[in-house]
Amino acid sequence: MPSSQRNNPLTSSGALPPPTSSIPMLESENSVRRRIAEQTDYTMSQSGSDLGQLNAPKPTEPRTTSEEVQEERSRRLRDTLGLLPREGRAKVRDEAAEAFRLIFDSFLEAHTEAGEPIYLRQISRMRLDECSTVFVDFAHLMRFDERAAQALLENYLRLEPYLSQSAERLFEAHQGVSGGSISVSLSGLPGIHRVRELRADKIGSLVCISGTVTRTSEVRPELIAGMFRCTECGTLCGPIVQQFKYTEPTVCDNPVCQNRTVWTLAVDQSRFADWQRVRVQENSAEIPSGSMPRTLDVIVRGDMVERVKPGDRAQFTGSLVALPDVAQLAGPGQTAVSQRDMNSGRGRDSGVSGTRALGARELTYRLAFLACHAQASDTEATENIDDDRDAFLESLTREEREELAAMSSQRDEIYPRLVQSVAPTVFGHEEVKRGILLQMLGGVHKRTAEGMRLRGDINVCVVGDPGTSKSQFLKYVAGFLPRAVFTSGKASSAAGLTASVVKDDETGEFTIEAGALMLADHGVCCIDEFDKMDISDQVAIHEAMEQQTISIAKAGIHATLNARTSILAAANPVGGRYDRRLTLRQNIAMSGPIMSRFDLFFIVLDDANETTDYNTARHIVRVHQYLDTAVTPPFAPAVLRRYIRFARTIQPCLSEDAARLLWESYRNLRQEDAGSNKASYRITVRQLESLIRLSEALARAHCSETITPGYVREAVRLLRRSIVHVEMDDIDVIQEDEVEEGEREAPTESAVPEPLKRVTVRRDDFDRVRSMLANRLFEIEERQEDAEGVRQEDLVEWYLLQREDAMESEDDLEGERRLAKTVLKYMVGTEGCVIALRSAEDGEEQNERGPLLMLHPNFAIDS
Repeated sequence: MPSSQRNNPLTSSGALPPPTSSIPMLESENSVRRRIAEQTDYTMSQSGSDLGQLNAPKPTEPRTTSEEVQEERSRRLRDTLGLLPREGRAKVRDEAAEAFRLIFDSFLEAHTEAGEPIYLRQISRMRLDECSTVFVDFAHLMRFDERAAQALLENYLRLEPYLSQSAERLFEAHQGVSGGSISVSLSGLPGIHRVRELRADKIGSLVCISGTVTRTSEVRPELIAGMFRCTECGTLCGPIVQQFKYTEPTVCDNPVCQNRTVWTLAVDQSRFADWQRVRVQENSAEIPSGSMPRTLDVIVRGDMVERVKPGDRAQFTGSLVALPDVAQLAGPGQTAVSQRDMNSGRGRDSGVSGTRALGARELTYRLAFLACHAQASDTEATENIDDDRDAFLESLTREEREELAAMSSQRDEIYPRLVQSVAPTVFGHEEVKRGILLQMLGGVHKRTAEGMRLRGDINVCVVGDPGTSKSQFLKYVAGFLPRAVFTSGKASSAAGLTASVVKDDETGEFTIEAGALMLADHGVCCIDEFDKMDISDQVAIHEAMEQQTISIAKAGIHATLNARTSILAAANPVGGRYDRRLTLRQNIAMSGPIMSRFDLFFIVLDDANETTDYNTARHIVRVHQYLDTAVTPPFAPAVLRRYIRFARTIQPCLSEDAARLLWESYRNLRQEDAGSNKASYRITVRQLESLIRLSEALARAHCSETITPGYVREAVRLLRRSIVHVEMDDIDVIQEDEVEEGEREAPTESAVPEPLKRVTVRRDDFDRVRSMLANRLFEIEERQEDAEGVRQEDLVEWYLLQREDAMESEDDLEGERRLAKTVLKYMVGTEGCVIALRSAEDGEEQNERGPLLMLHPNFAIDS
């Protein structure tokens, strides 16, 4: 066959097509060359083109002679075979879905709220708001047509394209332009499902799920409807709706081409949408005991991207879909694809080869959630806490606004009533509740002119004996606030607390996995067993506690992440119980830098007191007996949460009197700290900033725009009670009256013994005298190897000589003598660090100088 005949397509009868006498000649009016010459403006300068014309619609290019010939031959072939053009080819219609679309059209046009068509107003403002989504409340559709709403619940994936078509037609009717790609977002479903409850019967139906967001991917473009150009003949085919994967046309639209494999995506004529994958984990309160938390991938598109962030407790509305897990079919470094086998043209091996080419492997499916609506459970989880007050008030009802106004007007009573509403099931511990309330209110976040961030979050540490409700406070805060994460210091690593770099299983890229501090951004991170953390893990959160950032430089990723969170830590003392004789630093296994980053330290002691023990036992028994009715706090948890949310929108400012009182209070704290010889805790500038944050939180508690001196005095009192009070804990020493032997009366049978006299010694004076006497005994024993000890009076006289410059009168001398004897009595009788020796050879003169004193062999002088 000649080559000229081999290149011509055959008709249905196998003969060549008729001559092209019907094709317009070059000299006729419809000639292609004539039309090109008439439509081409050769006077336009090539150099005068404007870059602004790139976004203008492209004019339709005239077809060439070969295209006209090809179209005429295709028309003749379709007429011969009796086929209709592709545009007019009959398709199977979904009559039920079309009926639903008509009902949804009427709903969007007819539904009104307060006499105003809310959905028509949304559509009319879409171009102004640069939005491509119509937000529909499912309750409105339920009231409009209950049968249609029920059909949508059961067949969402089937009806979802018709929802978009209805919105696009309505947009085109009111705007006069094509709607492009408009989606419909549904919210307000009657029930909320847990991640663990999703099963195969939920596939394709409309459901709402809740969970905690743990990871979000970057926003990428997703091909929604693709236009493909045939590489063989150049025909443009489409649009082809993508079915969760890259989907090409099955066959070319040109009936004489029959191309099935070679396609080129026309990017400029295809439709793309924003795409993001969100990893959702079931809420911690919903995990059954002994079970691992379930996770689910949620796909969001369009305007729903970047609406939730890691750490949010969010709700997603959409449909459950099942996707084949083809990634597991391929080996390491391979990609599993399905492609047509073109090597064998016939036989049983022809067709699509997928799993067979990879070997006999089991194909499994995994569940994913295609969301049409995504929203955090609380608005404060997604936005900055210090946002517009008017916007928050608009989201409340009239009754809620009136309730807030009534609470804020109680300036004198609101603070103690708020404290009583915090953890009402825990008896007592008023100071700890005050600190937790101020932590939830927080201070004001500031930024200097140089861009330096000053944190407003308050960090609190609760240290105490076992069984003093430390963990109960942490559990209460974790369940009360919308963004709170509970973790244990012993079971958490540095990466688990801050952030880690992990490799994505599907894309192979390195991504950042959020830790506990990132998940609690704009919230509270509750860390139990803080003293059990390794030193390396404690160092990892130094930056997060003060600078409120997390810096990562791993696997080529250099990032600084936000960790704007407050830390509520609970720790046990060294040895199990708090030792009053030791300082705070000696009781806690923490380093100095991390202790200085806590604004408040609360020491909870388990003292045996008859009245306190009785009241505590009665309260606990009533809670077990009557449960919720046992406690009646002034404010319910929802009311308290709403008030705290409103108070955090207030930005209080320091008054002149309050600022002056802050200067004086900080100066006094520094002087008291400088007079102490202990190296357990130092008052630094961080404590001054703590006073400022506490004063701001107190002003917010009273809904005051100005910080008064009264708020500053309360903040100073809390700081002293939390840190300084424990540092300077007084020492009680039992002391008998000193009476001469000749003056002491003989006891009689009816005589009542006099009660022992209790003397209180300031902690600063006690530590100073104790350190001087212990060092003196140690020096004598080191200098004289055979020394038998030092007489008590000799040691006291040495001490008085050392304190000679500090004494101005005889009263000062007697006071220092009495102080030295009292401390020695405590060291001998209570601590046991000094041993008093008495021998039978001691004469009367030597007995008047007191016993021989020497240090205990196991006493460490550096303590």
